[in-house]
Amino acid sequence: MPDTTHSSTRPRVTVGAVVAAFLEQCGVKAAFGVISIHNMPILDAFAQRGRTRFVMARGEAGAGNMADAYARSTSSLGVCITSTGPAAGNIAGSIVEARIAGAPVLHITGQIETPYLDKDLSYIHEAPDQLNMLHAISKAAFRVRSVETALSTLKKAVQLAMTAPTGPVSVEIPIDIQQAVVEMPQDLAPLPVVLPVPSEDALDRLAGCLAEARRPMLWLGGGARHAGAAVQRLKALGFGIVSTVQGRGIVPEDDPASLGAYNIHKPVEAFYQGCDAMLAVGTRLRSNETLKYELKLPRPLYRVDADAAQQGRCYADDGFVCGDAALVLAGLADRLERRGYKADPQLLGDLRQAHDAAVRALHDGLGPYTTLVQQLQQMAGRRFNWVRDVTVSNSTWGNRELRVFEPDAGVHATGGGIGQGMPMAIGAAVGAQVTGSGRKTLCLAGDGGFILNLGELATLVQEQCDCLIVLMNDQGYGVIKNIQDAQYGGRRAYVELHTPDYAQLCASLALPHARISSLADLPGRLDEALGRKGPFMLEIDMLSIGSFKTTFAGPPVNQLNQIPALDPAEASSAA
Repeated sequence: MPDTTHSSTRPRVTVGAVVAAFLEQCGVKAAFGVISIHNMPILDAFAQRGRTRFVMARGEAGAGNMADAYARSTSSLGVCITSTGPAAGNIAGSIVEARIAGAPVLHITGQIETPYLDKDLSYIHEAPDQLNMLHAISKAAFRVRSVETALSTLKKAVQLAMTAPTGPVSVEIPIDIQQAVVEMPQDLAPLPVVLPVPSEDALDRLAGCLAEARRPMLWLGGGARHAGAAVQRLKALGFGIVSTVQGRGIVPEDDPASLGAYNIHKPVEAFYQGCDAMLAVGTRLRSNETLKYELKLPRPLYRVDADAAQQGRCYADDGFVCGDAALVLAGLADRLERRGYKADPQLLGDLRQAHDAAVRALHDGLGPYTTLVQQLQQMAGRRFNWVRDVTVSNSTWGNRELRVFEPDAGVHATGGGIGQGMPMAIGAAVGAQVTGSGRKTLCLAGDGGFILNLGELATLVQEQCDCLIVLMNDQGYGVIKNIQDAQYGGRRAYVELHTPDYAQLCASLALPHARISSLADLPGRLDEALGRKGPFMLEIDMLSIGSFKTTFAGPPVNQLNQIPALDPAEASSAA
């Protein structure tokens, strides 16, 4: 209980309790992490106050992915709490993913007592130069150096995490500072987040250029997720829409004006050549979504980004506006509406033809798995979280289908690291629970990556996440096999995996499970899985069902050259 014996009318509490109270004011309804001696004052306050749900991850790597997906799927601040030293190191990969994806995550890590810090005393849990490690992986990193600066440091950290370009911010709080007793501050409000305002001249110039275009396209990235209202206004003027994987759902993907995330397919690239302008908004134009920057985009190409340093990166542009995506697009809509602008009505008809051709090609390449995709889409409805790991199935279809209809409904491992999908699904499912969004979470994973965070299955069950895991099991690293076939003369090495019997594993965890060895059994099993609350694993036995018709062998390569085998004498010499 707080100490109220002090003469002030404000209660005296630990700094850990101040941290908890501040996060409540930031609207944080759930946080993720692993309890430790170096974060117990904060988590003790969580438990006593009872206002923030704490999800007990089985590892810090999973906790970071959970906080990341919570942030993305709720459009709010994600929070993960770790211990110092090895624990802070464990979360590094998750923080890198959040940084690549631009997820606003606050990572609070404990630290050893300040009298022993940075003195190379081999103190337990100390990691030499930990703060520099956190600087390297985070958007920013801070150490709380005194009781008096704890709250102000956290306020600054949250402001930075939420300011575009958003990203993860790490804060070290030494355990003696967490334990210190202080008066509960009066002002716990977070600092305001300032939006970059575009200049009126820049908007005038861009509107003048776009007014000359008859067949303009909007390319929407993750930085435009909050700009849906302005996008709708430009769509009403006749603009066509295409999105990156991060920008999916800004316009519902069944909208006739949207290509969805079919952004690199041959019919779409051919369609681009008949467009006379493209406005790319809130996107990095990443290599894997532009064929390593060789995708032929319409010209002139204009860019909008909150980060002025993005001008000229990846593609030379013909005009750039620095500003918040929603403000820029609303300003453009104002100006184009006043001009009475209307795009060529034939644009959207041609767009539909390109879209439908791309969809047909994708479904043809899926072979037997077209049935899985179509039935999942039909039975999922329109309100669901679509969370995907890096796996052949996601690269083949998950990044474009299932179609999503809300800008924060899609979550995937943007950085390309495997094994993050299932903990991300936990974060998204918890977000749906605490916000009351009503979304069921669907998770697409492959058996190779699934093993990396296997312990988080226990978290999934303990938290009773309303989540369906679709586990595509081919008992190996499928995409690596395909790359070895395509580029290494079919020499397969280190790709065959000993995998669990998932029926037995799930039974041991009290996790409902069904294995699909024939797609004829799919409708009944899907109905069972989607019709119940709580977690469920649907294992797709790919060895029984068969392969995709079209082989996916990794990112596109400019020139496909096979790697020659070593001469036996060379191999012996190398050994």
